[in-house]
Amino acid sequence: MADEFEKSAKAAGATILAREFTDTTKTDFTAILTSLKGKKPDLIFYGGMDAQAGPMMKQIKNLGITSAYLGGDGVQTPEFLKLAGNSAEGAYASSPGVPLGNMPGGTAFADKYKAKFNQEIQLYAPYAYDAMNVMIEAMKKAGSTDPAKYLPVLAGITYQGVTGNIAFDDKGDIKGGSISLYQVKGGKWEYIETIGG
Repeated sequence: MADEFEKSAKAAGATILAREFTDTTKTDFTAILTSLKGKKPDLIFYGGMDAQAGPMMKQIKNLGITSAYLGGDGVQTPEFLKLAGNSAEGAYASSPGVPLGNMPGGTAFADKYKAKFNQEIQLYAPYAYDAMNVMIEAMKKAGSTDPAKYLPVLAGITYQGVTGNIAFDDKGDIKGGSISLYQVKGGKWEYIETIGG
């Protein structure tokens, strides 16, 4: 994700001031952030998950860094909000697809899920649900569970799912795929806009 962000940012005319790395075991980013603070970036992009993003956001605020903060779908979670607390305010994150309420079957899916499991759905649930159903549909059409037989059918399938109409391009990507942007406002992820689709 960081590679794609850097490539797109440079193509749009941005200057990358620094590129740092960490791993999933780290939660102290003070040295990295102190170095970044001195460079005065307009934006800090983090291509990881909420377990690191939450503590990172607290450290950004504690160091007085005023740069905008952007993460991907691994950050756009309720867990990030818990881990970052008040420091999450103003953070941005992108997530694939459209908000649950904008999906053709999103609200009904969420209601059925909550009724059955007595909890809110996880971020990826509608996509995982659709992915499984698309595979099952391809297996039915191919009359086989053998990947050699159903994968060619899958490549050409059209399926109306919870998340929308599903079809694939010649690279295997979703046709008309989109990314939505969110920002933390008042302690909640608020939808801003959808790009693509």
